[in-house]
Amino acid sequence: MKIKRITPMLLTKKLQETSDFYEKFLGFRCRGKYPQDAPCWMSLWNGENEIAFYLSNENPEFENPVFSGTIYFEVENVDELWEKLKDKVEIVYELKNFDYGMREFGIKDCNGYILNLGQNIE
Repeated sequence: MKIKRITPMLLTKKLQETSDFYEKFLGFRCRGKYPQDAPCWMSLWNGENEIAFYLSNENPEFENPVFSGTIYFEVENVDELWEKLKDKVEIVYELKNFDYGMREFGIKDCNGYILNLGQNIE
């Protein structure tokens, strides 16, 4: 089996707020919502990278989305991105160099998902 692409599909209670967050802070653009009149799913893209979000109709009683990991974004010019975001989003950990060759920082999106943003420094 050859995997052509992996697309995270994450639960949200706030579809429009999520779209706004990813567009404003991370440069994503919405390329599709379904259905158009009352969306319960959307696809956000940055270059060739996609992340999708959906509203849960199956389990409307969830308190908050739960995800036990993080989503890692390898970016260009992590220092510039840090300066842009550090006073505008919730910081999980500040920008620093790690022994494994990455310079990175962590934030939370508007749903509480942890996003790591890093650049290779080796």
